[in-house]
Amino acid sequence: MPGNNKKSKKKALIFSGLGLLVIVLVVLVVLGSKKDPVITVQTEKVARRSITQVVTATGKIFPEVQVIITPEVSGEVIQLPVKEGQRVKKGQLLMSIKPDFYKAIRDQAAAGLASSRASLSRTQSDFKRVKDLFAKGLVSEAELEISRSQFEVNKAQNEQAEASLNQANENLRKTTIYSPMDGTVSQLKVELGERVLGTSQFQGTTVMTIADLSRMEARVDVGENDVVLISLSDTARIDIDAFPDRKFDGVVYEIANTAKTKGLGTQEEVTNFEVRIRIVEKDAPLRPGMSMTSKIETETKQNVIAVPIQSVTTRTPKEEKEKEKEQAEGEASPGQEKPKRESKAKEVVFVVENGVAKMVTVKRGIADESHAEILEGLEEGKEVVSGSFKAISRELEEGSKLKVEKAKAKTVTEAK
Repeated sequence: MPGNNKKSKKKALIFSGLGLLVIVLVVLVVLGSKKDPVITVQTEKVARRSITQVVTATGKIFPEVQVIITPEVSGEVIQLPVKEGQRVKKGQLLMSIKPDFYKAIRDQAAAGLASSRASLSRTQSDFKRVKDLFAKGLVSEAELEISRSQFEVNKAQNEQAEASLNQANENLRKTTIYSPMDGTVSQLKVELGERVLGTSQFQGTTVMTIADLSRMEARVDVGENDVVLISLSDTARIDIDAFPDRKFDGVVYEIANTAKTKGLGTQEEVTNFEVRIRIVEKDAPLRPGMSMTSKIETETKQNVIAVPIQSVTTRTPKEEKEKEKEQAEGEASPGQEKPKRESKAKEVVFVVENGVAKMVTVKRGIADESHAEILEGLEEGKEVVSGSFKAISRELEEGSKLKVEKAKAKTVTEAK
């Protein structure tokens, strides 16, 4: 029928048009996919500035001078006239231990010495008398030697008795403890009536700590890669958690020669060196054990070419990648040790020229928290890619097309 034929022709035209549209869209997608991708980046001008290299480390606040008090005799604490936080003078009484036992030993030693002296006096007189008789030929040489031996024995016993008395007096003296320095009782660990232990050979109970809180220091642990950058007399800027709105100045005065290793033999093994920083400000309101962060200024350079620190990345040249691929394909079969290959990656920055990226090899110097010194490879005024991190670290290559976002407004103060 004529009506049906018209409808069939109309449907055929519609389907043909849709098919043609689909083909055109597919061609456009294919052609569009062959275009180079455009990478959106941020940039910054290469400029001159002052750069201060900083090593950051965390640690605690300690008194520069402190003495841990431990008794050398044991007994009950019968006097404790100081409190924690109290200031004390050198020679001031800190603590007394009950002396009765040590007095008894002293008296016993004194009695023994008196007895020994009496015996020594008697044998000395006997030896003198026998010696005179021997000179006159009235006694034999054997009797003289017996008398001499008795005298020498009593003399040695007398010396031993004197030593015992001296030791007893010394132990009695140690029942009273005096402050060895001017300072503050920064820690008190005993109470009146408590028993403490102590010997002259081994460290006894820690009873208190006397510290000079007018001279404080920061002790920080620095990694083995950074400690070689630090020198004595380097300046440090110290942030203490208890004083968030205040900064303290310090000077490095001691660097450990021996490392402190944590987690030895494990994947978490860490090797650090202790660095001590003297806080310049005297009588600062600091307390031992406060947490802190130090920024040690190890080197400063004026008027150097610098770029944002994130602009510097590493790339392996294409010819090196191809060579590594060929070496990998030609390596020994499984089971044989693979030859070691040194990495040929170079430090580079990406410069923007006519809307495309140009990869420039650079030599980097020192760096601060935001910028890195460039020793070779760049000139002042060039426009370098400063972001994003993903683009710089992975996406950008030589000749990549770029879309530059509005540059961040930064005022660079040129070094004079």
